[in-house]
Amino acid sequence: MATFISVPLKKSSEVDLVKPLSKFVTATYPAAEEQADYIRSVEELNKLRKSALGRPLDKHESSLEILLRYYDQLCAVEPKFPFSENQLCLTFTWKDAFDKGSLFGGSVKLGSGAFGHIKDTVLSALNREPTMDISPETVGTLSLIMLAQAQEVFFLKATSDKMKDAIIAKLANQTADFYGDAFKQCQYKENLPKEVLPVLAAKHCIMQANAELHQSLLAKQKKRFGEEIARLQHATELVKTVASRYDEYVSVKDLSDKISRALTAAKKDNDFIYHDRVPEVKDLEHIGKAALVKATTITPPLSAKFTDLFEKMVPMAVQQSMSVYSQRKAETVNRLVGTMREATNLCNGVLASLNLPAALEDLSGDSIPQSIVEKARAIVQQGGLLSIEQLIRDLPELLTRNREILEESLKMLGDEESTDSELRSKFSQRWNRTPSGDLYKPLRAEGGNFRSVLDKAVQADQVVRERYNTHCEMIALLCKPEAELTAAIPSANPVKTLQGSEVVSVLRSQLAQLEEVKKEREGLEVEIKGVAFDMSSSFLTALAQDGAINEEALSMSQLDQSYGSYSQRVQASLRSQEELLGKVQASHQEFSKLKQSNSEANDREEVLKKLASAHDSYVEITSNLREGTKFYNDLTEILLKFQNKCSDIVFARKTERDELLKDLQQSIAREPSAPSFNVPAYQTNPAPTAADPTPAPRTVFVSSQSSMGRWEERIRGQLCTKEVTPLRDRWKCTGGEWSEIGVGCLKKWFTVF
Repeated sequence: MATFISVPLKKSSEVDLVKPLSKFVTATYPAAEEQADYIRSVEELNKLRKSALGRPLDKHESSLEILLRYYDQLCAVEPKFPFSENQLCLTFTWKDAFDKGSLFGGSVKLGSGAFGHIKDTVLSALNREPTMDISPETVGTLSLIMLAQAQEVFFLKATSDKMKDAIIAKLANQTADFYGDAFKQCQYKENLPKEVLPVLAAKHCIMQANAELHQSLLAKQKKRFGEEIARLQHATELVKTVASRYDEYVSVKDLSDKISRALTAAKKDNDFIYHDRVPEVKDLEHIGKAALVKATTITPPLSAKFTDLFEKMVPMAVQQSMSVYSQRKAETVNRLVGTMREATNLCNGVLASLNLPAALEDLSGDSIPQSIVEKARAIVQQGGLLSIEQLIRDLPELLTRNREILEESLKMLGDEESTDSELRSKFSQRWNRTPSGDLYKPLRAEGGNFRSVLDKAVQADQVVRERYNTHCEMIALLCKPEAELTAAIPSANPVKTLQGSEVVSVLRSQLAQLEEVKKEREGLEVEIKGVAFDMSSSFLTALAQDGAINEEALSMSQLDQSYGSYSQRVQASLRSQEELLGKVQASHQEFSKLKQSNSEANDREEVLKKLASAHDSYVEITSNLREGTKFYNDLTEILLKFQNKCSDIVFARKTERDELLKDLQQSIAREPSAPSFNVPAYQTNPAPTAADPTPAPRTVFVSSQSSMGRWEERIRGQLCTKEVTPLRDRWKCTGGEWSEIGVGCLKKWFTVF
């Protein structure tokens, strides 16, 4: 059986995928049905990992199918979850595949492309130093080895099928080249097992010998008998090199015998019959090459039976684009709605300053204008002072809760970062993981943004509170019974001459038009808030076609299409209001000239203005306070997610820290406590006294060495002095008799060689 180099399966420790992935699903997908489906898929993924890595796999195609399905599922899952050190952080611990066990076994799947994929794709995603078995140098070498072995399989198949010698020679020569390239790649590297280098060197020579053997048969067919002998002689030298240097790893007896028989027969025939001149090896024509293999690109899915457990879940790139699109949409809606509300507030402020429409309703001079009565009734229905004061009292509590969540989250990061810094200072370069300070920069920046948002919210709350203090007296007056409200408003002489005037009719018509504009805005606001468009299909299409999503271009195009007409309608509404307010102000000037003016009328009008303004302020302050309450409650949910994110990454870092500490402690424990030193000869070789019996020679094992001294010398070359010396002393001190312990230990060590 041909000797092939195989790579043992890497071993990993158990990782709980259910808890962190389910936590992400719960936070990201609020819909109950969707959430339940994804959590079941998470549990299936965890089972699949345990099947692939949690138990020994049989050497069967079914075991390979399990690994391929798990790999395919990982490839499908990766773009759908935010796996990173500062988001969804999972710590996987892998052992070096070469830490023990032999590299040599039977026929295995060949994997040049797989190792190339690891080198070009996988290593760039690692956030810490890879184990030696998957370092760039190692996987590059393994890729070349697998390529050479794949080519050798074609050579063996061609030989078995008894194809033409010219073809077999070219296949063998190309195989020799591949092995030579692999040998050069790992010649000065010590991260592969020691058996690899001699096997590659041996295979290089063996394949050259096979190429020369089959090329010699071709020369014989063409009656070039001197060339036949030269090639067989070169092949003989090559197999002798292998037999003398690498016989421990590869046997070439059959090939050597075959070449020897062919060379003996060729020399005999040439000496007695042909007398053809035997050329020098350097003068021989170069053998051609035929490469039938190449490293193939790894393109999932690799399993024909693969079904994505998270097929309905959109990739993270789409999720992130959807999130940004939602923000852009919210900003667009808020801008349009905010513009309309500002215009309405401006309109109400102008009318309140003109005491409209109360001035038109107060021509009698002693009754409460109907608009004031309606405003007072509306405030009472909304809860009056008690409602607004309760909202004001709630805000500080909500603010304090949010600040506590934020500060606790940042404290978690700070505590873990301090621990990481202390351990980095203690272990120096051995503490080879990403510094927490660098890792937490995005989270700290996010926390800083939250703190800034809270500070601005506090300032906004103060503005609302001051406005309430300004108008609270008049708001309280509007909350009183109608009789008390009537008594609080100064009376004035009636203005009966204006009751049937044209200017009053014009003003009332203009005010009615303004009310119509405001009602249209309320309907327009509902329409704008109700616009819905699912961008996920657009983002998925872009991702499938281009491999990336130009979120900004796609989002802005859709937003322009969805809200362009609404923006035009908002601007038209603003223009109508501006035009009407101009007319109202002009009509009011004429109305004021006709109205009889006196101090009592002025006092009454001033109070009515304040009452109208108090109503408008009450409505706006109540709206602001409710928006503020909703803002703080929504922010609480966001901050709790931020806290969970911080908690998860701190827990993952703690788990990683514990693993790294364990490895470092084991490494330190294995290190010698003192440097090696030479023991004086008189301590290791005490002169025997006259009374001591002369130790008789004793054979411990059947060995190829002729003496105990040579065998001990071989051990001394492989093991450190301090390990061999105690056994040697024990042997000499017992008069050549090995104790049971000594023999057991030495047997154990002997198996190493």
